[in-house]
Amino acid sequence: MVTVFDCALIYLPKIKNRAGNITPIHNNAELPFEIKRVFYLYDIPGGESRGAHAHKNCHQFLVAASGAFEVLLDDGRTKRQVMLNRPDIGLHIPPGIWASEINFSSGAICLVLASHLYDEADYLRKYEDFLMYRSLPEHESL
Repeated sequence: MVTVFDCALIYLPKIKNRAGNITPIHNNAELPFEIKRVFYLYDIPGGESRGAHAHKNCHQFLVAASGAFEVLLDDGRTKRQVMLNRPDIGLHIPPGIWASEINFSSGAICLVLASHLYDEADYLRKYEDFLMYRSLPEHESL
């Protein structure tokens, strides 16, 4: 069963240039999944939180494209907090982990790369449902 310690920081390539840096991300190269969806969170007031859900199948990779925020990870038994504050380091969150993005700095941008297209049925939005899901053998559907 996946735990918060299966969530990994991944250092991305950084191409340095005096005019500014570039960080490329390729399917199945830097990430352990194929990217099917990209979105970003922005205009979040300083100190606010987002997320607070888990996925049944979708992998996510979060990057602080600008500013900083923390990710609170929870596997139902253990919690772990990770700071993201560099655009060349991201956090891989496998399915089955409850994640909340918290303590956004003013002007922060959270870039999210996902392994699946949006599917509401993949979300566990209530913490009680998440705990029940984690207790099911091989994560059967609720």
